[in-house]
Amino acid sequence: MRKQLISVALLALMPLAAQAQDEDDSGFNWNAAATSEYMFRGISQTDDKPAIQAGAGYSWSNGLYVGAWASNVDFGESTDAEVDTFVGWNGDLSDSVNLDVQLVRYNYVGEPDGVDYAYNELIGKVSFAENYSATLGYTNDYLNSSTDSIYAALGGSWEVGDGYNITAGVGYTTVDDDLATQDGYMDYSVGVNRDFGPVNIGVSYIGTDNNGEDLFGEDNAEDKFVVTFSVGG
Repeated sequence: MRKQLISVALLALMPLAAQAQDEDDSGFNWNAAATSEYMFRGISQTDDKPAIQAGAGYSWSNGLYVGAWASNVDFGESTDAEVDTFVGWNGDLSDSVNLDVQLVRYNYVGEPDGVDYAYNELIGKVSFAENYSATLGYTNDYLNSSTDSIYAALGGSWEVGDGYNITAGVGYTTVDDDLATQDGYMDYSVGVNRDFGPVNIGVSYIGTDNNGEDLFGEDNAEDKFVVTFSVGG
């Protein structure tokens, strides 16, 4: 029964963690994007529809930062927006290693009566050797269900000439710390992006393993191409 209830909740919702900061200087920063589909850890948040997203934050010279990020969502019910707030610290541990730690609060607008999806997640990201990163996230209240969940991921980004960058990543989400059953699933992505003036245009191929489809449904977890236009400052 526990697994069935969690699967239903996951099918209804899977939010996006706020983007980790990578600030060299203190001050205000912002970003905005239009994407063909809002995907989070391999799962669609907009039911094959596009999304408009925006975020803003402020960072200090000691590495501390705060901010917020928002996107429209479509879970097949009345919830229509996600608004994430976050606080964190970013700093270099050495010439080749950077650490980013943040606490994210996932909030939702327009939830059905009697439903509360909001929850917190602690996320740590280590960037190393210029091109690589490792991310670890933990929550003890996944989707406000009093359920433990861990997210672990590896990623990379490589400049390949003429301003083009190749990105790739793989991650694994556990539910209730279970690494051995389909309560957990793998997601993956590969993409290419390039700046065209102030606008970055990216194309990504995103998907999950069979466990992702079992948990969220084939339509939400199927492999797909996503196109994103983004700006920031």
